[in-house]
Amino acid sequence: MPSLYATSDLHVTHRGNEPLVDDVRGDSPDDWLLVAGDVAEKVGAVVDTLATLRERFAKVVWVPGNHELWTTPQDDVPLRGEERYRHLVDRCRGLDVLTPEDEFPVWEHGERLLTVAPLFVLYDYSWRTPQAEDVSLDEALDQAREAGVVCTDEYFLHPDPHPSRHEWCARRLKVSEERLAAIPEDHGTVLMSHWPLHRHPTAPLYWPEFALWCGTTRTEDWHVRYRAEVAVFGHLHIPRTTWADGVRFEEVSLGYPREWRKRARGPVPVRKIL
Repeated sequence: MPSLYATSDLHVTHRGNEPLVDDVRGDSPDDWLLVAGDVAEKVGAVVDTLATLRERFAKVVWVPGNHELWTTPQDDVPLRGEERYRHLVDRCRGLDVLTPEDEFPVWEHGERLLTVAPLFVLYDYSWRTPQAEDVSLDEALDQAREAGVVCTDEYFLHPDPHPSRHEWCARRLKVSEERLAAIPEDHGTVLMSHWPLHRHPTAPLYWPEFALWCGTTRTEDWHVRYRAEVAVFGHLHIPRTTWADGVRFEEVSLGYPREWRKRARGPVPVRKIL
């Protein structure tokens, strides 16, 4: 029987990570792979890596992470914001890799049909620390800066043509909710995103202020509302299994070499989900 695998945060341009892509393999040519973002910052590296993975799996499904959406001076593709995202979608379609803009595939190998829903939802700074709950967004960001925590997105993740990242998030939430609502009611789901849909996985963050850049309160019931069998995500670089409301959450990131080298089990570039 085929298996469903997942990976995220491969960060292949970091020395020590690229060779680990060779370990992202299944047990059968019929296996599927979910890639939950942050393959790389450069479009060429993202495309080349996804092309390699597509050769190994019957189906590959990708969602963007924040790093794919960065526009940096080192990238040959200077596109920003929505235009950059659409370019990545087009490149994925050329590889036969599914994206959040494509028809959701259905996993037919379990006890019930599961619609695999790749979601691009971003974040809206609503996951605040108690000290920032009652202040403006600008004040919350100032508090994070005072704590020494500023996500690099503030410099490289441009929301064009949207006025801000949180307004781009609002648009992506609307699109995603409409598509999720259209899933047949007798289907369960595999909810796949880069940013966690529920806040509980952020609890171990060393800097709690970083949760500002990790999700949105507006998705925190999606695992229940949309009948999730499992929610797959990355971004936090804290790979583990957790549960909320009886639903399994799988954080499947590889992370940076400085992180996985400290773990007793070493690097884990891919996880079997189903």
